[in-house]
Amino acid sequence: MTSSELLPARLATRDVFRIGAAGLRTRPTRALLSALGIAIGIAAMIAVVGISSSSHEELDRRLAALGTNLLTVSPGHTLNGQTADLPPESEAMIGRIGPVTATSAVGMISNVKVYRTDRIPVEVTNGLSAFAARVTLPSTVGATVRSGAWLNGLTGRYPAVVLGASAAQRLGIGRANTATEILVGGGRFTVVGILNPVDLAPELDSAVLMGWEIAAERFRFDGHPTTVYTRSLESQVVAVSGVLAATANPRAPGEVTVSRPSDTLSAKEAADAALNGLLLGLGAVALLVGGVGVANTMIISVLERRAEIGLRRALGANQGQIRLQFLAESLLVSALGGAGGVLLGIGVTAGYAAYQDWPAVVPAWATAGGLVATVVIGGLAGLYPAIRAARLAPTEALATP
Repeated sequence: MTSSELLPARLATRDVFRIGAAGLRTRPTRALLSALGIAIGIAAMIAVVGISSSSHEELDRRLAALGTNLLTVSPGHTLNGQTADLPPESEAMIGRIGPVTATSAVGMISNVKVYRTDRIPVEVTNGLSAFAARVTLPSTVGATVRSGAWLNGLTGRYPAVVLGASAAQRLGIGRANTATEILVGGGRFTVVGILNPVDLAPELDSAVLMGWEIAAERFRFDGHPTTVYTRSLESQVVAVSGVLAATANPRAPGEVTVSRPSDTLSAKEAADAALNGLLLGLGAVALLVGGVGVANTMIISVLERRAEIGLRRALGANQGQIRLQFLAESLLVSALGGAGGVLLGIGVTAGYAAYQDWPAVVPAWATAGGLVATVVIGGLAGLYPAIRAARLAPTEALATP
């Protein structure tokens, strides 16, 4: 027992916390283990909230880059159950809608197979489809080119193609250059570009895209678009969606399907929010386990220090001072563990975010809440041991071996 613990009966409250710190110094191993348990619980809570927040921030960044105002128009079905066609002029008519800011289209070229070379068996098509595409497609759907370049007014009139990300992988093509050719419908086409995965138009990932003009010249493409992509003013998306079907096919608006691909990402964001709540609950459970560890440590500390408590009572320390000492030790252990846990949780979040190439985000409320919750739980967990220690009679405590 240190000399600082043998103070007169009239003990100032500020001195009690100094005594608590002295008590921790005399039992460093037990205090360290208790603080470590709390730190792990706090780190778990901070990490799950931080990782979820970082994931949401990445999703928001992607949505901001891609935009949430993309609408798609595609053929529906006729009354006989057959697949309908969009009129060739549907893209131009949609472009005349006032709030529409951009339009583009692709059209599937029927009965055209794609192969890497002429030595590939006919039945091995890799599930690839050939499409005619407008030169405005990337800017409208948010597509980016990984290698090479997108089609332009010149290459769109010649046998040149751009591959989707999955199409390039299936064909075994890693980079685009003028020396790389594939077979499209029996003719050789130069691969001038390869796209990155397109989140809002995943059907383009397995597509082989060529210019509208060369598709009509080589394969007698009829000009009917398979999908028309359109962007409009954010405030007018719902209004535009309501008139797209009638504008794309005035004669049969019921045979037109209008969808909003960004709704899928919005649903994903909602699912992530629900998952965030689940993970926060797991963090709270981990924090509770840390609090139980503090309570267990403090109870054992009372049992081990009964002789010390009896000696202090015999020297004049009252019950309130004994309670404050043990409560102060509990609060100090909790505060140290909480601070360490916050730093550890931030480090885990930053490391995982860097690994995933996400922005690292740890909400301020999680950091402050973690520290406050640690001190509160530590105080509540140490309250019972403190009261129990104060109730020990001096003679009973001194009689303990």
